[in-house]
Amino acid sequence: MTDCVWLAKFIRLAATFLLLAALAFDPGATALAQDLSSSPVAPLANGSAHPSEGHGSPPPVSAPEAAPAQPESTPATSELPAPAKTARTDLPRDLSPWGMFMAADSLVKAVMIGLALASLATWTILLAKTIELAGARGSARRTLDAVREARTMGEALTATDGNGGPAREMLAAAAREAALSDAAVDHAGGEGLKQRVQLMLSRIEAAAGRRISQGTGVLATIGSIAPFVGLFGTVWGIMNSFVGISKAQTTNLAVVAPGIAEALLATAIGLVAAIPAVIVYNAFVRRIQAYRALLGDVAAGVLCLVSRDLDYRKVPSSRVVRFGQAAE
Repeated sequence: MTDCVWLAKFIRLAATFLLLAALAFDPGATALAQDLSSSPVAPLANGSAHPSEGHGSPPPVSAPEAAPAQPESTPATSELPAPAKTARTDLPRDLSPWGMFMAADSLVKAVMIGLALASLATWTILLAKTIELAGARGSARRTLDAVREARTMGEALTATDGNGGPAREMLAAAAREAALSDAAVDHAGGEGLKQRVQLMLSRIEAAAGRRISQGTGVLATIGSIAPFVGLFGTVWGIMNSFVGISKAQTTNLAVVAPGIAEALLATAIGLVAAIPAVIVYNAFVRRIQAYRALLGDVAAGVLCLVSRDLDYRKVPSSRVVRFGQAAE
């Protein structure tokens, strides 16, 4: 009987080992392991506990029946539906520049509108002054070419008859002053005439420079103060954001960020208005200086014509047209 007991224990141990090995590959073997651990050892026949008692043979020990394998179950995660995405209620609906503008404070809106108008003024001045400078430079260049090719004041007036602008005005003013001084030139000399003509030309040149520079002061103002105006709107918007933080009693970035973004939009618009204004202003300053230098060349050419006509007056056999005839 002792051998039979040990054989039963060995069979039970072997079955347990096989179930543990199967458990590693098949999760359905868990129920079989639970049944095996809960089943007691089969008692000996005739109720005898000692092999010397009784003469009957021990009943055969039967191995526990294997539990039917359970079908492999799929992971539960694959059967669960995906969670639906819910919209955030703590964020504004529109974080585009237009949406942030509409959600901004009234003072910040006023700052943004003012900066937008300043930017519009910059581009308007750029278009208008570009056309004006192109026309003025073309007229001055044609007059300068005519003055350089002419021998006398009369020839220059005839060649520039269809031109306009300050350069043509210089030529006409010099001819008019020479005509007014024609009777006194033979007695007083030509130095007084040269001084008067030079004074008139300088005044015409200065007036033309002031006229062509109109509008550039607006560009300088926009370029210098637009960033600070935008910064004022940003500071005001951030102050309102901090007030909102204190009222909401939260430091959640999703609540704080939209207000700060609206405030920073004012600084961005200020830079958009200021940077082109500074670039356009510097470009116009250079072009206006070039235009004034061109008018200076015209003034020098007119003075040369006046001086040449004065010298021709001293030549008796000269056939050069006199001042009075040139002015007519």
